[in-house]
Amino acid sequence: MTTVKELSEYIDAGVAKTPASMVIEHGTLVNVNTGEYYQTDVAIYKERIVAVDTDISDYIDENTKHIDATGKYLVPGLIDGHIHVECSKLSMTRFAEAVVPHGTTSIISGLDEYISVLGLNDLQEIFDEIKPLPLKLFWGLPYKTPYTIPKSTIAYNVSAADHEKYQALDQCYGVWETVREAVQIKDSDTLQAISSAQQYHKPIFGCSPMTRGKELNQFLMSGVTIDHESYSHAEFLEKARKGVHVVIRESSVTKFLAENIRAITEGAAGVARHTSFCTDDVNASDILNHGHLDHMIRLAIKAGLSPMTAIQMATLNSAEAYHIDNQVGSIAPGKDADILLVDQPDQFNIETVISKGQLVYDTQKTVFPFVPPVRTPMILNTVKHVEMTASEFDYHADISDGPVTVRTIHSVGPFVRKQKDIELTAHNGIILPSIEKDAVSVSVIERYGINQNHAHGFISGWSIKHGAIATTSAPDDNNMVVAGVNTADMALAANTLLKCGGGQVVVMDGKILSLLKLPIAGITTDLTPVELATMENELKQKSILLGCQLPDPLFYLSFLPITAIPDLAITDGGNVDYTKLTYFDPVVGH
Repeated sequence: MTTVKELSEYIDAGVAKTPASMVIEHGTLVNVNTGEYYQTDVAIYKERIVAVDTDISDYIDENTKHIDATGKYLVPGLIDGHIHVECSKLSMTRFAEAVVPHGTTSIISGLDEYISVLGLNDLQEIFDEIKPLPLKLFWGLPYKTPYTIPKSTIAYNVSAADHEKYQALDQCYGVWETVREAVQIKDSDTLQAISSAQQYHKPIFGCSPMTRGKELNQFLMSGVTIDHESYSHAEFLEKARKGVHVVIRESSVTKFLAENIRAITEGAAGVARHTSFCTDDVNASDILNHGHLDHMIRLAIKAGLSPMTAIQMATLNSAEAYHIDNQVGSIAPGKDADILLVDQPDQFNIETVISKGQLVYDTQKTVFPFVPPVRTPMILNTVKHVEMTASEFDYHADISDGPVTVRTIHSVGPFVRKQKDIELTAHNGIILPSIEKDAVSVSVIERYGINQNHAHGFISGWSIKHGAIATTSAPDDNNMVVAGVNTADMALAANTLLKCGGGQVVVMDGKILSLLKLPIAGITTDLTPVELATMENELKQKSILLGCQLPDPLFYLSFLPITAIPDLAITDGGNVDYTKLTYFDPVVGH
């Protein structure tokens, strides 16, 4: 919040009584408010824009910094409308280091993965880390945690009481990730969270994949106005027609832009004005290789949108949807000084980034010092479990020996899982995985030291023939997930992560092939984006040695506990049938 003193200073700066800290001269403005391109200069005082005019000479003195934008286009800083920063495995500092050079200066996030591990009080350490960064966070308190239905085990459960407290605060911008299932069952905490936000006129962010017709109508009666989960352009268009601000998602594993944008290019062009972009879950490798929201703008233009429309979707549209257009989304007096210099709108190559009035990236070089803070023991020591044995990963059955039919969680894609019944063999009361039938053992282990839950099941569609993989980065609850065909290797994988405080690991024949340590809450690291991308590639390559044929095995593994992904999931509480929102027994016959 701006203090009275700061407000007075900015008012004086607006009328040139106080000289500008920085001016950008001779550029062509991409005015997303009016859809125009024209020559103009921009004056900045501290963190805000104070003038956008053809003559700003009155705003300049001998201390004003000059940036020459001749031949360049001035674009507002880009806004990611929905992102789980923690899923990148980058700390907030390193994430900013990765995306700000690509023009992303604002993000909408719930920090829900951090909350699941640290709780709301210790989340302050993350907020303190973000404050000096040239990246703004507009935080929405998750509708509740955990998201899982039935509820899995996490360190902190967000409740209606939390919403009553936080929705009243300036730092909270609404309700994050309200899933359709919670509305469908009329979960009391969820309804109270929505009511609290509405009391303060704050938006409700929704999540309703593959929702149409009456189910969509039911969901929208909750007050949800934004949704980032559309699997087809028809679904996308229906949501837009029913008043939803629909966010196009292009993540590292769910690439929906080409399909969703057909609602605009083949459906109704007016939908574009009520559409924005998000990356949801993105990894360091993709950011370094392709970009971030700048990549989405280029894809949208290639798909047939005008550059102006694509830029509006990445800036003003998102700002208006989340009720933050008084701060960001356009280049205008009073707005935050988040400005990009690009070569041409249709090419959209970013050459300079100014964020919070600071020069961050210039002539393809990062000039801002991204230095992670010193981490406290509170945020580092979060994985709590005794050492495990191989026998703990056995799946015990009622039958001693013979054939057993099990229901596996079959991965069709990272966000689609179907049931596949496979006949396996029981030996001495233990159901054995089968390499030949592509049935792999999977475990989810509670890692907060709360109840020692250990759920067992089977997955298919992975083609794993050797060893095991494991991760403690696993939304929505970030418990430990271990998959493999060898219980000794599964135990080694689990114990390796327990010893290093969390991470991701590939194991084969009693040897650690690759280990990525994630010491911050067991889910992120202060490795640089380049260092992390190198480790991600190594994990992929070593997973191939196990026989796994999925495009990103550790990413797929980390998503297995998400119960909102159709149709099946597994949490520390057990195997979950999304269609019924209940646990199921993997053993279906013998």
